[in-house]
Amino acid sequence: MLNGVKRDIPEDLKPYTTSDAFTKEKRKLISKKKKQLNTVFLSSIEEAFDLFNIKSNTCLSFHHHLRNGDYVLQDVCKIIEKRDLKNLHFAPSSIFPSYTKLVDLIINENVTNIHTNYINGPVADTVSKGCLKGKLIMNTHGGRARAIESGDLHIDYAFLACPTVDKFGNGSGAVGKSACGTLGYAISDLHYAEHVILVTDNLVEKLETYDFDGNYVDAVVVVDSIGDANGIVSGTTKITKDPIGLKIAKETAELLDYLGIIKNGFSMQTGAGKTSLAVVKYVSDIMEKNKIKGSFGSGGITKSYVEMLEKGLFDELFDVQCFDLDAVQSYKKNKNHLAMSASQYGNPFEKNIIAEKLSFVILGAAEIDLDFNVNVTTDSLGRLIGGSGGHSDIAYGSNLTIIISPLTKSRIPIIKDKVMTVTTPGNDIDILITERGIAVNPNRKDLVEKLKNSHFPLRTINELYELSHKITGIPKEIEHSNEIIGYVEYRDGSYIDCIYKVKRQF
Repeated sequence: MLNGVKRDIPEDLKPYTTSDAFTKEKRKLISKKKKQLNTVFLSSIEEAFDLFNIKSNTCLSFHHHLRNGDYVLQDVCKIIEKRDLKNLHFAPSSIFPSYTKLVDLIINENVTNIHTNYINGPVADTVSKGCLKGKLIMNTHGGRARAIESGDLHIDYAFLACPTVDKFGNGSGAVGKSACGTLGYAISDLHYAEHVILVTDNLVEKLETYDFDGNYVDAVVVVDSIGDANGIVSGTTKITKDPIGLKIAKETAELLDYLGIIKNGFSMQTGAGKTSLAVVKYVSDIMEKNKIKGSFGSGGITKSYVEMLEKGLFDELFDVQCFDLDAVQSYKKNKNHLAMSASQYGNPFEKNIIAEKLSFVILGAAEIDLDFNVNVTTDSLGRLIGGSGGHSDIAYGSNLTIIISPLTKSRIPIIKDKVMTVTTPGNDIDILITERGIAVNPNRKDLVEKLKNSHFPLRTINELYELSHKITGIPKEIEHSNEIIGYVEYRDGSYIDCIYKVKRQF
């Protein structure tokens, strides 16, 4: 076992292997030829069900670029419920609170298996209670692309929301009343699904540039609305004003500067949380002060990164998903704001992926344990609250991976003896920064040596663990049930943990 990755994975499943053991030469490629027939244009999603004779026991995929504003998955769910299709496999790139109709389909066993990278809201609660008849598989963003392209995840029908489509079947996320920016998570679906259906609310004569190549598109459905683009800002995209968060962010930027990482040509990625965005601000200040220009910023792009690009602090932005409307507008107008697919972002079997070119990444944690394993999949009770997304992809690929978090949240210690669910293995985590001290993974002897005589408040993770208990007391250990409801799949396709039905109902 590696750095505390310890769950009893069933013997018939692929066991966890170290991230250094990728067998890239064994990658199985599925060649998908471009369409030979003209794209069909339809006036309703129901017509698409009729045209392709969509039945029970098939796999449907979706993307989440409209996030909490997406209507397409909901509309497809309504048709499935009406036709009472059964035993469907859903493979949305993420699941958001607005997807309430999917709850009914799970309870009624219309949908019995789910692959996704992130899950939150009523669907997460329903699955946590053990209502999904089959299993939930939690991918990473790069791992989902790998699974689709290798054939591990076979998609029969991809329903892809697309803000603008032209009469050649080409699609763009940059323009239209529902513009959401890049469409990077859906490129693997576009290229490898058996049947591709674009759903749009803006049909135009011709697009000069586009995200989706119409040669891969079987049908276009034109509807009144595919969603509300304002829903893409459902995450926290404003810099924190909390003194603890600001202290952590400032110390993080100072640490990066001390280590000499903020230098000409460096690259970075952070999350879109409030404290992470404060790190971006402090790093930007250091760059301006020292006249430093980085090579690129990447990931889900926010206004903070757009401002850095416009100031000339980066040459380029590589964007797999726009996190706010400022990013959407930047993608539309700035030639150095570039789209990337999930495969280009983090597929471990692709060459020259962005995740492996990053100088540093700043990530969060719901929990971290004494072996530096990180959980962003479940809370301390075992309830589903998120998922890896790109967490594991960039933690592995980056030269330096930093976790930032308050030492306690709502009087619950962030550091556990063992996390409830392993999302990212501790081998891929280098530093934990809290308001009460900084812990360096002892595996990074180079960092320990560089920082040993510094002014930073260094502690071992065990010392931070004990300190948190002095503040909150020792929390009661929460037991999970023995019923497995899903699995955490690492980016290479191996399984690193099980997800259990919650024992305490909520």
